[in-house]
Amino acid sequence: MKILITGANGMLAKSVIKRLEGNEIICTDVEDLDITNEETVKEFVTKIKPEYIINCAAFTAVDKAETAGEIVEKINADGPRNLAKAAKENDSVLVHVSTDYVFGGDLDVEKDYKEDDPKNPVTAYGITKLHGEEAIIENLDKYYIFRTAWLYGDGNNFVRTMLKLGETKDEINVVADQHGSPTYAEDLANFIGEAIEKKIPYGIYNATNEGYTTWYDFTKAIFEYAGIVCRVNPVTTEEYIEIMKVTQAKRPKNSQMTKEKLKAQGIEVPEWEDALKRYLKAEGKM
Repeated sequence: MKILITGANGMLAKSVIKRLEGNEIICTDVEDLDITNEETVKEFVTKIKPEYIINCAAFTAVDKAETAGEIVEKINADGPRNLAKAAKENDSVLVHVSTDYVFGGDLDVEKDYKEDDPKNPVTAYGITKLHGEEAIIENLDKYYIFRTAWLYGDGNNFVRTMLKLGETKDEINVVADQHGSPTYAEDLANFIGEAIEKKIPYGIYNATNEGYTTWYDFTKAIFEYAGIVCRVNPVTTEEYIEIMKVTQAKRPKNSQMTKEKLKAQGIEVPEWEDALKRYLKAEGKM
C-alpha cells in the first residue's frame, strides 16, 4: 500500500510508521506539506496518489489553543477539510485522529460516551477538532475517524513527566476527579493498522485502551510498576489549579468512551494496565 502520513514527527505518527513498516510510506511534516493550504494539499496528493492518508497533524496544546487564535482552526479544521477534498479527488481513504474533547466531558462517570452521543465541546481545542470531524464527513465518504484520549508514547507525555517527578520528589499532587482511559500510542497505531488491513466499515470509532481510571490512580500504577516510592496526594481539579497557580482550559471530568464498536470489528483492545506495563518495559523502567 502507498500511505501518506502527515505530522510524521509526532508521537503517534512514529508508532504508526513503525506499525505499517513494509508498505510504501511517504512521511511529511509541516515543512514538507502545509495541510492548511488547500491548493498545496491538492497538488501533493494528486502527485503521489496514496491509497491511504493518515492525518497525525494537529494543534494539541489544549491550554495554548485558548489564546492561539485562528491557527488552531486552520490546523485542526481546515487541514482535515483540505485532506478530505484531496482524498475524494484521488479516491484515497482518509484516516484522521480526533479526541474525547469533542464531547462536553460532563457525563455522569457511571456512564461512557458512544460514538454518536451529542457533542458539546467547551474548549478551543475541542471545538476545532469537532470542526475537523465535520469537515471530513461533509467532503468524503471513505474515512476513518479514531477518537482517542490520554495518549502517551515516544515523546513528552504524562507518564514520563510522572516518572521524573517521582524520582525527584517525596510527594506530588495529582487530580483525582477526571476519569478516562490512558492510551498507548503503539496500541492506537495498531487499531489504525488493523482497520486498514481488515478494511473495516468506514466511520467514527472510539479508540483508547480498555478500562477506566483517574490521573491519580494512573500515577499510582506508574509508580508501582516502576518501583518508585513517592507519596501521591489526590486533589480535585479546582484544588490542583489553586495549588499550582495555573490557568487551564476546562478539562473533561469524564473522558470515558466505549470501544464496543471497534471490538465488534474483531480488533483487540488491550487493557490500560497491560499497555502501561509494556510501555514502561520498553522505556527500561520495569
